[in-house]
Amino acid sequence: MILLSFDIEEFDGPREHGVDYSLEEGMKVSIEGTEIILDILKANDVRATFFCTGNFANNAPDIIKRIMKEGHEIACHGVDHWQPKESDFARSKEIVESVAGITVTGYRQPRMFPVVESEIKRVGYLYNSSLNPAFIPGRYMNLKTPRTWFMKDGVMQIPASVTPHIRFPLFWLSLHNLPEGIYHRMVRRVLRHDGYFVTYFHPWEFYELKKHPEFKMPFIIKNHSGQDMANRLDRLIKMLKRECHEFITYNEFVHIKTKLNKVNFI
Repeated sequence: MILLSFDIEEFDGPREHGVDYSLEEGMKVSIEGTEIILDILKANDVRATFFCTGNFANNAPDIIKRIMKEGHEIACHGVDHWQPKESDFARSKEIVESVAGITVTGYRQPRMFPVVESEIKRVGYLYNSSLNPAFIPGRYMNLKTPRTWFMKDGVMQIPASVTPHIRFPLFWLSLHNLPEGIYHRMVRRVLRHDGYFVTYFHPWEFYELKKHPEFKMPFIIKNHSGQDMANRLDRLIKMLKRECHEFITYNEFVHIKTKLNKVNFI
């Protein structure tokens, strides 16, 4: 099973590097990137989960409608990606559900920072995917957490996939910078070991960042961005389809694991 996801947020990368960058500019980049992602998924006939900020939902309702129309899942990703607040998990749900007209069951904190699962459950989420169970200098130190799904405070935790034993992260940055053959082999190893694969990307990765030095983005982020990244995602999906792996949404994964393991959300 492949759990492919995208954090559709207003692009705020330049702000992390001291650039004065508006919400409107960030939305332009992310809308263009999301359209590219949706085209790739449609061409390959696969479904994914889109974790959406309140800002993105409010400013791109037509994109939200397209995501749902093409069979993908909408989940929540806070309100303002640049300035997350403790109450955002509740407000995010209100905004995204209002725009989408559906009940949202999943959450991912901006930058995959920690959340309080009891509060996540209180507002009605079934799952939380805010954990990268790896060591990434300056960002995560999660080597003692479970590396596969688990229950905590009545909420299913769905960590991003890392390799067994050494816990090498297989998230978006890895596909940007590793040789594709090595990345694909690592993904196959996770699938053999865990039976499923979880990863995530962002729309701004599919924007031609290399053409915008004024963004002051680091090389490891600009590397293979834009059309190069679109091609890499397309080839990854095609490889997984050739090997007969099924693409499912996170919500479907929750229901499968709940039924098989008799999980009780209490």
